[in-house]
Amino acid sequence: MHPVLIYGANGYTGKLIAAEACKRGLKPVLAGRNRDALDKLAEPLKLTRRVFELGDPAEIDRNLDGIRIVLNCAGPFSRTCEPLLEACLRKQIHYLDITGEIEVFELCHHAHKRAQHEGIVVFPGTGFDVVPTDCLAAMLKQRMPDATHLILGFEAAGGPSPGTARTSVAGLAMGGRARVNGEVVEVPLAWKSRQFTREDGSQRTAVTIPWGDVYTAFVSTGIANVETYMTMPEKTITNMRRLRYLRWMLSLAPIQKFLQGRAGQTAGPDERRRQRSGSQVWGEVRNAAGREASLSLATPNGYSLTVAASLGIVEHLLANTPAGGYYTPSLLMGEDYVLGLPGVRLLG
Repeated sequence: MHPVLIYGANGYTGKLIAAEACKRGLKPVLAGRNRDALDKLAEPLKLTRRVFELGDPAEIDRNLDGIRIVLNCAGPFSRTCEPLLEACLRKQIHYLDITGEIEVFELCHHAHKRAQHEGIVVFPGTGFDVVPTDCLAAMLKQRMPDATHLILGFEAAGGPSPGTARTSVAGLAMGGRARVNGEVVEVPLAWKSRQFTREDGSQRTAVTIPWGDVYTAFVSTGIANVETYMTMPEKTITNMRRLRYLRWMLSLAPIQKFLQGRAGQTAGPDERRRQRSGSQVWGEVRNAAGREASLSLATPNGYSLTVAASLGIVEHLLANTPAGGYYTPSLLMGEDYVLGLPGVRLLG
């Protein structure tokens, strides 16, 4: 019996998680489609690797024999989640991933009753998407139980990995998303912008993006109106708004292939840049009477937080037997989980 299989282990974040898992004595199975890349990764770590694609359910099932937890690190998760999730449901294996894609959260949430029946945990979003924001939302809900509106924002320094860049390109054709009166609705790209105050007192301009909390925060807190923001330069925000008129073009397969090819050339931040670049997360709630409450977190680089958060959740599942079903970070781990991760501070 192997404790965990990391699918997409040869990707940018998968490599980081695999290396840290070994330091923690977890000895994961490394998996994915690229045999040469997996061999290169597995050999120095002295780990087992399994090479398989996701088109054949029987092949997936064979390669999940003896596994207790699947941690999916292969994006875009809109392509990889469903076949792995279905295999986990068939074989009674916990399913985790590091997605930030709203459609994937929705897909996993719809599997809640099946997961309950099979006694497995289905938990997408075990990393920077959406652990700090979800925990912050749950903390704010405790402070204001009658909140009707939630705003979440973040500043993520350090640059994207190839997988994150490809996922972002895929999301451009889908426009923006917000939750309004309990429903996830489509909104224009860069729908709203606003200012957030950093720990040092400086101001950052942020714009609405279709971050995963648009879906998950409602599940965690019941707050019916949710907007999610990311800090960006004003020029980038202007360019995003211009793309509203080109969405039809961005959805064309040849255009997506070209843009994702370019995005895939991104190297991702090296270790020095990860160590030097932190992030900040903001949260605000408001009730029907207009009363407000806010909190903020300082966190390490998003990739470093993803490694620590994901493996902490893996270790929790290895040590405990929670009831089966769909979970968000705060529902499984508690709203204070993020505060126990390395380098995270509550700013008030």
